[in-house]
Amino acid sequence: QARAGIISTVEVLKVMEAFVNEPNYTVWSDLSCNLGILSTLLSHTDFYEEIQVFVKDVFSPIGERLGWDPKPGEGHLDALLRGLVLGKLGKAGHKATLEEARRRFKDHVEGKHILSADLRSPVYVTVLKHGDSTTLDTMLKLHKQADMQEEKNRIERVLGAISQPELIQKVLTFALSEEVRPQDTVSVIGGVAGGSKQGRKAAWKFVRDNWEELYNRYQGGFLISRLIKV
Repeated sequence: QARAGIISTVEVLKVMEAFVNEPNYTVWSDLSCNLGILSTLLSHTDFYEEIQVFVKDVFSPIGERLGWDPKPGEGHLDALLRGLVLGKLGKAGHKATLEEARRRFKDHVEGKHILSADLRSPVYVTVLKHGDSTTLDTMLKLHKQADMQEEKNRIERVLGAISQPELIQKVLTFALSEEVRPQDTVSVIGGVAGGSKQGRKAAWKFVRDNWEELYNRYQGGFLISRLIKV
């Protein structure tokens, strides 16, 4: 209704606040998706920082309850929920989540304590979103060293979280390099487009500038339509 302009978005936010004690992954996934759409729209206004504060307020209680480490008797959905919540808090700049993500990332890179598969994406997104050129170089190194395609894809999907314009360009150039399989290039560009307002503009310009190469690469296949969609 809010999207259709029938009710105020403020009413939607009030409803979202009522879900702070919700334990169900499917519900949080839906909340996260809708807040993501709202966040994207508000990135073009003066309210962007305020919506990040709202995200932190809504997701902090469930984040504290879940913690970083699996608890005995947890199910698969709890692990998914932990990844979702920590990623959301990390991207929004929740201080404690950012500090812990950086600590765990450092241990992971140094081989002291390898991150579990379900924590890698949220940790990678968090450190990249608030990272610099060193962080990006470390991620690209992890990509090169990864012996499993699953891990390479995981890294490719999150590289677009980086914020600085010159680093966004570096990620886009990487997307068309030989390091990335042709079928995975779209994921990298899509990650940039979904990462930030600057990323969206840069990805759109990059696609137009390289349209001939991209079109020739994918012809009329489903990947070209996916690229346009993202």
